[in-house]
Amino acid sequence: MKNKWNYCAVRGFGAFIAAGALGFWAGNVSAQEKPEEKSKWETTAAAGATLTRGNSETFLGTVSLDTKRKWERDEAAFGVGGGYGEAKVDGEKQTNTEYVRGFGQYNRLFTERLYGGLRLDGEYDGIAGVDYRFRVSPLLGYYVIKEPKTSLTLEAGPSVVFEKLEGQSSDTYVGARFGERFEHKLTDTTKIWQTLEYIPQVDRWTEKYLLLGEVGIDTAITKKLSLRTVVQGTHDSEPASGRKKNDLRLIAGIAYKF
Repeated sequence: MKNKWNYCAVRGFGAFIAAGALGFWAGNVSAQEKPEEKSKWETTAAAGATLTRGNSETFLGTVSLDTKRKWERDEAAFGVGGGYGEAKVDGEKQTNTEYVRGFGQYNRLFTERLYGGLRLDGEYDGIAGVDYRFRVSPLLGYYVIKEPKTSLTLEAGPSVVFEKLEGQSSDTYVGARFGERFEHKLTDTTKIWQTLEYIPQVDRWTEKYLLLGEVGIDTAITKKLSLRTVVQGTHDSEPASGRKKNDLRLIAGIAYKF
């Protein structure tokens, strides 16, 4: 398991790093065109941990790093997150959480609201039996709402999926991706967000698909420190053998803004 973890984690981080490099390159180009702009990367690191001892012995730790930046005509965002957990059952430790996820996205604005872009995603989940899953998704997006405190985007485009599930051979297929993201600043110190992605295989729309969702809230304690709670849900219509279709994570922790 450890070797597989290292192998898949490296490949997942590869997709993440490639996407981040794309966003960084786009940022440098825009910065050279307009050196007077003062926009910067907005980076947030978050961590959470749960430890129990006594009648039960468990551990769960999660970490994530997200960053984004906007220029006059370009937008870039990328991030990575992971978690590991174990519990002692009948005197023997068993792993119950083991995952890494990474993403990167670059958008080029055609108008104030319409944009085109490219998104890369990488994932490993030892408990769900996902040895690796990578997605390359060109996209066309639109800001339905674009206000200082509220934004809502809709995205659509093709997606090439490379995946290997535990106990199965590797698979590559062409899918479609439909995405949505909503953000709203409730107060000066609290914001909420929600995302939803639907990725079906184009020739098996109702049989094979992924449905990914996230809901989160972030409340500032100080200018840089905040409390964060995130709920992540995944529905895989054809999971690895012996695994359930649905996975749900509740992640609570502290976030630090750079």
